[in-house]
Amino acid sequence: MTKSALQIARASYLPKMPSVLNGNVEAVDGAQTQSVADQDDIKKLFPNTYGMPVVTFKKSDVKIDYPPINVGVILSGGQAPGGHNVIAGLFDGITKSNPDSKLYGFILGPKGLVDHNYKELTADIIDEYRNTGGFDIIGSGRTKLEKKEQFDKGLEILKKLKIKALVIIGGDDSNTNACVLAEYYKSINAGVQVIGCPKTIDGDLKNEQIETSFGFDTACKVYSEVIGNIQRDCNSARKYWHFIKLMGRSASHIALECALQTHPNICIISEEVAEKKQTLAKIVDNIAQIVKKRVEKGNNFGTVLIPEGLIEFIPEFKSLIAELNEYLVNNETEFKRIKKSERRAHIIDKLSNDHSKLYASLPENVALQLVMDRDEHGNTQVSLIETEKLLAEMVSSRMEKIIKRHKNKFPAGYKFSTQVHFFGYEGRCAAPSNYDADYCYSLGYTASQLILTGKTGYMASVRNTTAAANKWIAGGIPITMMMNLELRHGSMKPVIQKALVRLDGAPFKKFASKRNAWALNTDYVYPGPIQYFGPTEVCDEPSKTLQLEIGRKKRGSV
Repeated sequence: MTKSALQIARASYLPKMPSVLNGNVEAVDGAQTQSVADQDDIKKLFPNTYGMPVVTFKKSDVKIDYPPINVGVILSGGQAPGGHNVIAGLFDGITKSNPDSKLYGFILGPKGLVDHNYKELTADIIDEYRNTGGFDIIGSGRTKLEKKEQFDKGLEILKKLKIKALVIIGGDDSNTNACVLAEYYKSINAGVQVIGCPKTIDGDLKNEQIETSFGFDTACKVYSEVIGNIQRDCNSARKYWHFIKLMGRSASHIALECALQTHPNICIISEEVAEKKQTLAKIVDNIAQIVKKRVEKGNNFGTVLIPEGLIEFIPEFKSLIAELNEYLVNNETEFKRIKKSERRAHIIDKLSNDHSKLYASLPENVALQLVMDRDEHGNTQVSLIETEKLLAEMVSSRMEKIIKRHKNKFPAGYKFSTQVHFFGYEGRCAAPSNYDADYCYSLGYTASQLILTGKTGYMASVRNTTAAANKWIAGGIPITMMMNLELRHGSMKPVIQKALVRLDGAPFKKFASKRNAWALNTDYVYPGPIQYFGPTEVCDEPSKTLQLEIGRKKRGSV
């Protein structure tokens, strides 16, 4: 490939990792674990992998001569910065234990395992992708590993290639599939270990043992750079309100982190909307009142950050979407036969009274977006709902009424003007920040040690990551420990519990203490691009969220 100057420079970057991984290690078992909820049901579903202890690695004086091992790796779900470094860390870990070990990558996600589509990842290939963004080394996909037929078909190629362990790099759903696969292979004594790695820019795969999912740090820094650029333009032109939607379907971690980095005038947190049972009208009125107050201070401009999944957290919309999902899942064939021009009227007729009125009140484009094809779980594809446009239009209408009622408080010729944006794909394949480059490499290397110490059904865990990298703690957490039961496709399924923004958590409290001042004043921060070279405190800085959650510690090599 043709390489940019930055790519060439990044190729020489040597990721930092926990000092415990430099040399011989042994796995230390902690206490037995249980699932985060629904313990009896989860235990019945995972009798072979439930209750395993949390594992922590420590240095060992015993050198073990490991035989060669063949390992498979899958990139699953949406892209996240740092995936290539997970693979590089995994490769280095298994080949350091024995140079004859091999790594096979399955092409385009889990489908590659089922279809027996793979390639060997040699040192030459791995070296081309170190410290780069994207998942293009083997590609990714969203096929779900859920059926026995898939497991058995995958086992055929694993046996043929003499693969003893499979690493699945993905989010909560992908790692749920890894957990199910680990249980099945162990139940039939297949001789194949399964290890997961926590990936998602949304930041909703975390707990006490998993401090953050990889890619979150980089994506938020990319989005914050662009938000900062928009705020600089906003403060220069002084005539637009920018409505900016950010990725984060099920949680508002990205919006919150970007708010902490850039100090926007308004940031909506979906979890707070749900907690306070705020209606769409209330959200619109809150924004309009801040617009009015800023105009009174001579500031006819501002920024609004909106989490991607906001619609599903507004109580009235949550129940509407639930009824829509149930109807469309049960009547999919019938609904697809209806002409698109007639679908809105059809849905209005089928919904219960309150939901019918709400649906009928929506702009045409939003109403149709709510009944688009569902995702693989049968849910509304909220990323396709243009929430930023909906809010911009509704605030504009609200401002027209306010201006008519309070003419004397607005300058002559005043006009409320908006711009809308959606930042999503721009951050998913960025070159990883130093934090993500280090964290991902450490996760991959940790996965290799979990394999070598005979573990299965575990997720690689690297903790204490606001400290210097050599002080990070490496180990593994049983995936069953994160599981609960949720309603999927009309039945209860075991899935990893998503981590939502905690309103009693330090990041939200910090934001809440500042947002009133940010709303009325122009206190914008312009973070600029990710820094890769220079002072460690600047280049290796972790996210604001992590600093607030686990404390700021001295970074760099000490």
